[in-house]
Amino acid sequence: MIIVSGANGKLGAQVVERLLDRVPASRVGVSVRDVDATALASRGVRVRRGDFAEPGSLTEAFEGASHVLVVSTSTTGPEAVAHHVAAVDAARAAGARRVFYTSHQGAAAGSLFAPMPDHAATEQHLARTGTAFTSLRNGFYASTVPQLLGPALTTGELVAPADGPVSWTAHADLAEAAAVLLAGEETFDGPTPPLTAPQALDLADVAALLGEITGRTIRRVVVPDEEWTASLVGHGVPEDRAAMLLGLFHASRRGEFATTGDALEKLIGRPTTSLRAVLEAAVA
Repeated sequence: MIIVSGANGKLGAQVVERLLDRVPASRVGVSVRDVDATALASRGVRVRRGDFAEPGSLTEAFEGASHVLVVSTSTTGPEAVAHHVAAVDAARAAGARRVFYTSHQGAAAGSLFAPMPDHAATEQHLARTGTAFTSLRNGFYASTVPQLLGPALTTGELVAPADGPVSWTAHADLAEAAAVLLAGEETFDGPTPPLTAPQALDLADVAALLGEITGRTIRRVVVPDEEWTASLVGHGVPEDRAAMLLGLFHASRRGEFATTGDALEKLIGRPTTSLRAVLEAAVA
C-alpha cells in the first residue's frame, strides 16, 4: 500500500488526487491529523489518523505500507527534524520498502533560510537508515509569490528587501511528479535532481509580469531589511516569523534557489506551470 502523509494539506491533497489517476484507490492510504477533514474514505482510500508529533499514532497509520510519502511539516528547527525523523522511522518499522520525503532544491546545512537545514538533516537521517529512499528536491513553491506582493496591486509598488532569482514552481507540478514516483513509473535513489520550473525569476521580474497581466505599471522598490521586517511586525507578524521570512531574501541573494533543470518536466511529461499563470490565477 502507498501511504501519503499530510493528505489534507495543499501538496499532500494534490499528490493523492494525481496518484488516484494512476493506481486503484484500494492501493492508497492516507495519514492525516483530522480524519473528518477528508472525504477520501468514500472513494475507497484507507484513511487513518497519524500525527508526526505523536509517533505512536503512526504505527496504525502506516500499517502495511510498501511506500510512504513523508510530507515535510510547516514548522522549523529541532521540532521539525524530530517530526520528520519520527515519520521516517515509523515508515521503516511498518516495513516500507522505500520512503519518499518532500525536501527542497535548496536543502543545505549552511543555508540562510531556516527550513533548508531541516531538510538537509532529514536527508542525512534517511541516508543513515539503510532503507531505500527518494528525497524530492522540490522547487520553491510559486504560491509564495502572491504572499510577497503586499499592497502592490493597489499602490503600484512591490516593496521588499533585495532578493535574487528563484525557480518558482507550482504545487500541481510537484504533486504530479510525486505521484509518478510513488506509482513506480520512474525511480530515483536518494535526492532527486532539482524539480523546478525552467526559469529563475526575481521580484523585478514578478513586478514586470504583474504589469503585463494588469495593464498597470508595477514598480519594484527595494527597502532595507530592517525596515521591511519592522513593517511586518507592525502588522502583527511575530518577530521570529519575520526574521525567518527575511532569511528567504538573504538566501535568494546568495543564489540558493536559482538552480533550474528539466527533471521535473521529464517526470510529468509536459511543460511546467509558468509563474505568469500562477499570478494570473492569484489576481483574477
